[in-house]
Parts: sequence; C-alpha cells; structure tokens
Amino acid sequence: MSADASERGQLPAGFLAPGPPSFIDFLARHVPGALPARRVATSPGAAGRARRIPHGTTIIAVTYADGVLIAGDRRITQGNLIAHRDAEKVLATDEFSAVGISGTVGIALDMVRLFQLELEHYEKVEGVPLSLVGKANRLTTMIRGNLGLAMRGLAVIPLFAGYDAAGERGRIFSFDVTGGHHEERDFAATGSGSPFARGALKKLYRRGLSEDDVCAVVVQALYDAADEDTATGGPDLARQYYPLLTLITEEGVRTVDFEESAAIARRVVEQRRDRPDGPAAEAL
Repeated sequence: MSADASERGQLPAGFLAPGPPSFIDFLARHVPGALPARRVATSPGAAGRARRIPHGTTIIAVTYADGVLIAGDRRITQGNLIAHRDAEKVLATDEFSAVGISGTVGIALDMVRLFQLELEHYEKVEGVPLSLVGKANRLTTMIRGNLGLAMRGLAVIPLFAGYDAAGERGRIFSFDVTGGHHEERDFAATGSGSPFARGALKKLYRRGLSEDDVCAVVVQALYDAADEDTATGGPDLARQYYPLLTLITEEGVRTVDFEESAAIARRVVEQRRDRPDGPAAEAL
C-alpha cells in the first residue's frame, strides 16, 4: 500500500480492497508499525528497566442488580515512586462496555484506543454492534499480540465488563498475560492490589446488590487493597482524589460523578475510624 496518495486525489489501494470487518487486521496487513506491540523497542535487558516504567493498578468489576460496575483506584507508580495520583484507568470502549487497565500504562492506553476503534469499525462495516463475547475475543487477540513485550516486563492485563442486552445482565471477563480470557461469575479484580480486593469482596459481596450498595462495597474493597498494597491509592480526602466508579446497565455506560464518589469515599473513611478492619458482611 502506498503510504500517501493524497496528492493524487485518491485513497491508497488498501483502503478500497475488501476484507474482514476488523480494524486490527487492516492495520496488521497495511500499517503493522501502528500496532501497540510494534511501536515499543526493547532490548534483552529491558525487563529490569520495565519496573521503572509507569504501571497502573488496581481494577475491580462487580455485577449487581442493574448490571455491572467496574472501578479503579487513581494511582500510577513508577518503581517505588508515585507517578500520578489522579489517573483515569477505567475507560468506556463503546456504549455498553468498559475496560479497566492494569500493567504498563502507555501500552495499555494505546491498546484501549485501538480497541475502541475496532468496535466502532466493526459496527460501521457490519451495521450491528459486536456481541459482548465477540468484544472479549477481540481484546484477547490484542493482548496475545503483546505477549512478546509482556515477557520483557511490559505486560497489559485489563479487566473487561459490559451489559449483555440479550441476557439482560452485566458480565465480566478477566484475562491472563497470554490473552486467555475467562468469564467471572460475580466479581473479579486485577493488578497488584487484587488479592486484597478479592478478599474484601468475598466478605462483602452478595448477589442482587443495589447501585448504592455495590458502590459502597467496591470502595471498601479498594480501601482494603490500598491498606496492604503500596501501588494502590486509597481515597485521598486532602487532595480530593476518589475512586473512579463506572456503571454499565441497559441504559449504557455512566461514570459516577465527582460529588457522589466523594460522598461514598468519605463515608467509607469515616466508617474505618470506628472499624479499622472494615465492616462485617451483615453490616451492609
């Protein structure tokens, strides 16, 4: 494909050739250098240096009565340093799905932007949106394409959630570094603080939670993760940085606004003064 045919007043041939409705496949055939995994040069000693590249944690997804909530803390670390305190690590991928990123931030953001284009491209070509399972499969392909960099310490391990209109419920998909994905029944977490977040969710989660309750449960879980994991940031009342909470229902994707997120965070912090180890399951 010619790199630039604009001066001749016509599109390059690759844009006119028939092909599958995948923007990723199009790039792989015609502009492979634009793929995230091709844009990062690594050397044999890169694994040690990768620890000094900004990394993001922790992401949680929880199903509830109206759909699914996906949330993340706001901290990005660079080795033993805090690189950012107010990062947004949960991003809508289309009207009814969102992804939370953990791992190497720069590559993860590139991957999410490409994933957004992939879903938009498919819908434009086919005239219908990709199914939720189909979206998870496309994300699997992208993560697998990053495996070479992951083996050098530049891994991206997202958490994907969305509302399944056919099943009328929220669904969660977790991934491993090779791109394999698994559907989670009730909740999932990824990132360095995930073991502590999952421990909290095992205690606090119950099926059929209301929107208010699921938000409180997730903030409690992020608080527990931050309490044990230095790479996870808890609610910062002084700087007014609060967890990012994204709800996905039959109405679409909605991020909890700043005032509501702040009120939930303040309530959780106040409760922890009386019960430092967190609420008992029956307290919610």
